[in-house]
Amino acid sequence: MNRLLLSVAAILIASPAVAADMATPVMKAPMAAPVTSWTGCYLAGGGGYGMWNQDSHWETNPGHVALYTKTTAGGRGWFGTVGGGCDWQFNPRWVLGVFGDFDFTDIKGTHNNGGWFGDEKERSAWAVGARLGYLITPSLLTYVGGGYTEARFSSVNVFSVAVALTPIGITLPATTYSGWFLATGYEYNLGWLPGLFWRTEYRYAQYDGKHIPYIVNATGLQDTTGVFAEKFTQTIRSELVWRFNWTR
Repeated sequence: MNRLLLSVAAILIASPAVAADMATPVMKAPMAAPVTSWTGCYLAGGGGYGMWNQDSHWETNPGHVALYTKTTAGGRGWFGTVGGGCDWQFNPRWVLGVFGDFDFTDIKGTHNNGGWFGDEKERSAWAVGARLGYLITPSLLTYVGGGYTEARFSSVNVFSVAVALTPIGITLPATTYSGWFLATGYEYNLGWLPGLFWRTEYRYAQYDGKHIPYIVNATGLQDTTGVFAEKFTQTIRSELVWRFNWTR
């Protein structure tokens, strides 16, 4: 009998504690928010509008003695571009990257050395460089960059103002110019498809000056004159970017 009373008393004492344990919900740790990282590689394609200008003068060949004062001319037009690169997010707010691109251009302008002139076009350009970006938000990157660039300009069939716009039998050969560029822009996660971004960029390129002899059409030999030209370009480009290893 005493044992029975002791057992009943033990059950009554333990019951409130057991009930309290059963009533307390089990708390689970919250799920971690998805992590967005800009580290990875991408492909890009788009287009834009560009302009080139040049300072040039007529000169002797050889010797490079100026025969006319400096003349400024240039061109305007549209272009398409393709490229790619890789980024590394080394800080919650900072991104470092390398990239390269190729522009298919048809930017039309005028070659002018003071008395001779003709139609000249920028046919293509390519660039390689690096950029440093700052994340305003996890989806919006602003950046600055720079690097090395080359541009290819078409040959010029030369006319003379003094001879009623008649070809004078000489040509300025197609020429490749090399130099450097600076760029600034932004890139935004569109969110339509995984890894799809939109980039807009302004770019300024300065090319080294070149002494270019005219070519006599009848013989294919160099003329006794030529031109010294210094070119620079400015472009505004907009591209769709696909980050093929985008994580979020």
